Amino acid sequence: MTWQKEVDELRQREAMAQAMGGEEKIARQHQAGRLTVRERIQRLLDPGSFHEIGGIAGFGEYDDNGVLQKLWPSNLLFGRGRIAGRPVVVSGDDFTVRGGAADASIHDKQVAAEQLANEYRLPIVRLVEGTGGGGSVKTIESTGHTYLPSMIGWDYVVSNLATVPVVSLGLGPVAGLGAARMVSSHYSVMVKGQSQMFVAGPPVVAAVGEHLSKEELGGSHIHTRNGAVDDEVADEGEAFERCRRFLSYLPSSVYDVPARVTPGDDRTRREDWLISAVPRDRRRVYKMRPIIEALVDAGSFFEIGRFNGPSVITGFARFDGWPVAILASDPFVLGGLWTTASSDKVTRFVDLAQTFHLPVVHLVDNPGFLVGSKAEQEATIRHGSRALAAIYQARVPWCAVIIRKAFGVAGSGHGNHARYKYRYAWPSADWGSLPIEGGVQAAYKAELAEAADPEAARDEIMGRLDQVRSPFRTAERFLVEEIIDPRDTRPLLCEFANLAAPLRQTGPSAFGLRP
Repeated sequence: MTWQKEVDELRQREAMAQAMGGEEKIARQHQAGRLTVRERIQRLLDPGSFHEIGGIAGFGEYDDNGVLQKLWPSNLLFGRGRIAGRPVVVSGDDFTVRGGAADASIHDKQVAAEQLANEYRLPIVRLVEGTGGGGSVKTIESTGHTYLPSMIGWDYVVSNLATVPVVSLGLGPVAGLGAARMVSSHYSVMVKGQSQMFVAGPPVVAAVGEHLSKEELGGSHIHTRNGAVDDEVADEGEAFERCRRFLSYLPSSVYDVPARVTPGDDRTRREDWLISAVPRDRRRVYKMRPIIEALVDAGSFFEIGRFNGPSVITGFARFDGWPVAILASDPFVLGGLWTTASSDKVTRFVDLAQTFHLPVVHLVDNPGFLVGSKAEQEATIRHGSRALAAIYQARVPWCAVIIRKAFGVAGSGHGNHARYKYRYAWPSADWGSLPIEGGVQAAYKAELAEAADPEAARDEIMGRLDQVRSPFRTAERFLVEEIIDPRDTRPLLCEFANLAAPLRQTGPSAFGLRP
């Protein structure tokens, strides 16, 4: 006697589940230019590494003798796999099965996936399409009752944000609970023209008088600009690649530290062009990204959230093989001013670095907060103060390089003043409570009003002030620690990364990252 009969039934059920929503639904998925969830998992993970959990969960149809005729599988898959050899949890919505609506044990499997990641301290990648377990009116009819909404398993979603790296890839239309899962991540991606995200889709929105297409309502061009989603990619392959790169900079959980890779770049490399990277004319802008690329290990810069709050640049990079978080100003956008959006971007990014023990390198050219009626209407000072709080709460090693401007309250956010100020300044540095050019009119109002030639008087005052605005005058008073040749920046930052590495402390942060 053996159990071969039961094993044969197991294989039959597995084959039915592997068929997903059937050939017609799979063909429709492909015609829409989208992969099936099983194809996505194969593309994302190391070959042959996926171990599915709950693969035969779903709805069974039986004949009068109790013999299984058909198995409708759950519209969510999950299991363990590997990315670059490292164990991860992956869950994915199967849009070929009832469009990903809430049935067929989807909630239990979602909770199990999040719980597995949490308790075994593994990164989790969500492949999101459809409602992701959200509501369906058809479900109400089939169950015969309505229900009081609850966020089943959401405590694990929240806990994971403080415990393990969480990545969500929006690979098709995403609504309701699926949208909430998308944004409750450390890193999220949408596919341009293929993925849309909304609280409720066009049919529901039409009921309130707005008649919009999916793309008009929630395309990637909307959500990667408003900060709901981090990045926009051209296709699913690029989404998987960005997921793999993002995870490569982080530990598997907060109970470990980010791993060093074998350095592939000379830590003593000096780029001669950096001596002229910043124009002498303070009214001229320059490009920060080439400076970043010149300083970090070659090819290691991974930018995050380029289109949201664009006056600030955020991303990961390596110095001498060590992963670090890069925070930088972009003087090409509003001169690098902090806006409401860029302040929120700073807060979230610094919290991410703090959560996963990444040292921060801050390249500063910050003329202050945005001013004017728009800034006041958007409560820029409150959002900016939250960013300053994040910087002051952070305890990871921090190095600031003052490239040019650092003015006012926002400029003081180049680092935590109460900690040791590990910072350098370029000779192009210019700082103070406010820019001299903007403050002369107010500070010397009476003198200018009495002058026979106010313009000449202003030029004379500016000449006097220019003599004392030199960063060397600041260094004389030890109000800045070191002024350096810009060409020496990379060797010094590589030294910082090596000094910072043994200081990184494992374990949960005092506060968890919020979406």
